[in-house]
Amino acid sequence: MIVTLINNLSTAATVIRSAQEVSVQLGKKSGIVVLADTAAMVESRQSELKELLLQQQIIPDYSSVQLAGLNDLNDICTNLEVSFLFIQLTNPSYSNIKRYLKVCRELRIPYLFYKDSFPALNMEKILVPVNFLIEEIEKAQFAAAFGRFCHSKITLLQANDYGSKAATNVSKIKSVFDKFDFEYQVVKGKKDSFKIEFDALTISEKENYGLILVSSSREYGLDDIIFGPKELHLIKKAKFPLLLINPRADLYTLCD
Repeated sequence: MIVTLINNLSTAATVIRSAQEVSVQLGKKSGIVVLADTAAMVESRQSELKELLLQQQIIPDYSSVQLAGLNDLNDICTNLEVSFLFIQLTNPSYSNIKRYLKVCRELRIPYLFYKDSFPALNMEKILVPVNFLIEEIEKAQFAAAFGRFCHSKITLLQANDYGSKAATNVSKIKSVFDKFDFEYQVVKGKKDSFKIEFDALTISEKENYGLILVSSSREYGLDDIIFGPKELHLIKKAKFPLLLINPRADLYTLCD
């Protein structure tokens, strides 16, 4: 199920329509979850949600207003068997993004931050920056799904490194893509593996990409704890959605 986590129903129409469209293209059920801090808020938000869905003429497979907090997100996703999570980002401040990233670190599914300022999601062109870390290969399955079922044109943006690890990752991702019939290309970026995602932001704005696939940080270093991880700064700067994929640390412990 593709689920949308709503924070502000009055500004949620675009993210709900976008998530609904992706669920149709991927052949998945759609769901909407609204969190309520108190029991008194549940009934009013249920009424707001019902009215919004009627206005937008959207009929999700599942919708719920739950008496729960953000810290319950992982359990909610597990109980609903969520495979893809849209998160409405009403307040794109550093502190709020950091709060969401903290609770999302345990998710085993891709999650997409959607600011209220974003237009409807455009899946026609998707950019996939690829650095030297082995977990970048995980992007292949998600990018391939978009290429196959959403007919997205995929661009692999290879980091401009002296070493060959980024090129090797690109080659492995291509081997997955070549099993299917969809359009993709490989482009060499200007930045190295440490900055290739920021290069992707610039390219996406110039060339009208609708989505970027980004791996979140496997571990937080001291700089990440103090100043925030790279994904926090990427989300803050982004003018279009970013799809984050949490690395499976258990898969790579013996590979470093």
